[in-house]
Amino acid sequence: MNYCQKYRHWCESKQTDEATKQELAQIAGNEAEIKERFFCELAFGTGGLRGLIGAGTNRINKYIVRKTTKGYAEYIKKNGKEACHRGVVIAHDNRRFSIEFAQETACVLAKNGIKAYLFDSLRPTPELSFAVRELHAFGGVVITASHNPPEYNGYKLYDERGCQLVTEVNDLVVSEIAKIEDPLSVEVCSVEEAKKKDLIVILPSELDEIYYKAVLSLSLQTNLDKTGIKIVYSPQHGTGNIPVRTVLDRLGYCVIPVEEQCAPDTEFSKTLNPNPETAEAYVLALEYAKKYDADLVITTDPDCDRLGVAVKHGGDYIRMTGNQSAAILLEYILSQRTALGTLPKNAVMFNTVVTSDLGDRICADYGVSVEKTLTGFKYIGDKIYRHECLGDKTFVFGYEESYGCLISDCVRDKDAVQASMMLCEAAAYYNSKKKTLIDVLEDLYARYGFFLDALDNFTFKGLDGADKITSLVNDLRKEPPATVGEYEVVAMEDYQSQKMQDVGFPSSNVLRFLIKDGSWVAVRPSGTEPKCKFYFSVNAKTRSEAEAKLSTMRKVFEKNC
Repeated sequence: MNYCQKYRHWCESKQTDEATKQELAQIAGNEAEIKERFFCELAFGTGGLRGLIGAGTNRINKYIVRKTTKGYAEYIKKNGKEACHRGVVIAHDNRRFSIEFAQETACVLAKNGIKAYLFDSLRPTPELSFAVRELHAFGGVVITASHNPPEYNGYKLYDERGCQLVTEVNDLVVSEIAKIEDPLSVEVCSVEEAKKKDLIVILPSELDEIYYKAVLSLSLQTNLDKTGIKIVYSPQHGTGNIPVRTVLDRLGYCVIPVEEQCAPDTEFSKTLNPNPETAEAYVLALEYAKKYDADLVITTDPDCDRLGVAVKHGGDYIRMTGNQSAAILLEYILSQRTALGTLPKNAVMFNTVVTSDLGDRICADYGVSVEKTLTGFKYIGDKIYRHECLGDKTFVFGYEESYGCLISDCVRDKDAVQASMMLCEAAAYYNSKKKTLIDVLEDLYARYGFFLDALDNFTFKGLDGADKITSLVNDLRKEPPATVGEYEVVAMEDYQSQKMQDVGFPSSNVLRFLIKDGSWVAVRPSGTEPKCKFYFSVNAKTRSEAEAKLSTMRKVFEKNC
């Protein structure tokens, strides 16, 4: 069917509910809107589903959730009765329709004879990963659009390791989803019917306690005086409010919550932006910090897998990038574990090809090996598992530039509850040494050179936007720049090439340009949003030199944006 036929089918089908029909009736005659909603089906990409909420095949709604879950159910059934009995853990965040989409997921699974474990209310994404492992479930689903605006929602799948699906498994699930032609045709059972058959189980609160204890056990300085610092915390209306505050409270920290941003809110009404990567996310928290003379501001995104940080230093509050806060965490963990004699001789740290090299330099000083992955924490989770099976290397830290890191592999995804706990501990420790976290960062720059990192997002929506993104990347692939200012571009890493696959990377539409001075640029279309991302990592002797280099790099690589 073409997009017009699909539109009419959704309008006329007996399986379409009245609310959906009314929404579709409102766009009758709007050719452009109908085409945009029905010209394709919302793609299940490397990071699952993520899209605008609404009626249509190119939107996220209960019918697309049902179809996706039905495809996943068919994959589970092919793994046998034991897989069905082990079941799937389902979590959700605070977004529009998150509860409904979680229930729809459970009801489709139950209809297919697969047990579903539902949390009784919203939970952070990392706890979903933890629960899958703790319950020995076959997999997991989390309903979230992470840090996106309120009009978005999403759907992510996890395997039995608590890791987002790696490429091979993801492809198998996608092939099952593709076999279902009509999203409206997928059958569900009622929650009540599924509960009677013990196919939907509501998880007990005891599971939260097991997770909290696992996070608390990571503390490296159990006798540290925490009274010397005050911390302002915002969960951005999301899932971090209870777990982060519970963990920090039990450890004795003075935490001042941003009250207006603590309650779950589908509209994120009291925050300018729930994304910790943006300055807008900190506006209200910084007002609190100034009012209470706080030493540290931390904020977690709505599904609590990313941590943002601002530090009081020299009378002002300085926001850190994900690369910077992770470097400080890495330095603190490795230095403390070295002092305690608990750093393994075969220690390994994982980060991605778009992450700053500062962490690599720190690891080299502590004798910790470094392995790179593609963007996406599932690749780090997979690396942890593979080395665990081999018994050759021991995981000590993993992180991405996008404000996500992992300290303990009891979770196989980035975990802002763990990160919040450890960062506050690092702040308290360095405070006892009369240092702020900014002082620690400056010490790292003095040792390893100045690192300046930047991420530029260019959004191109709709059909024309997709074509624009494709041409941007392909043009750079065909004609890579030869120089950046006075420096030669010495290599282009094309992660779609056989060469990169031969050294262990899955095929991915990512380019990375290595510059003779040690800087690099990476270009990557987003797997879940209509964006083309440009990552810059500049290494220089001073900040001013780095800023000048960055300006030149942007002019060379972004000239067609």
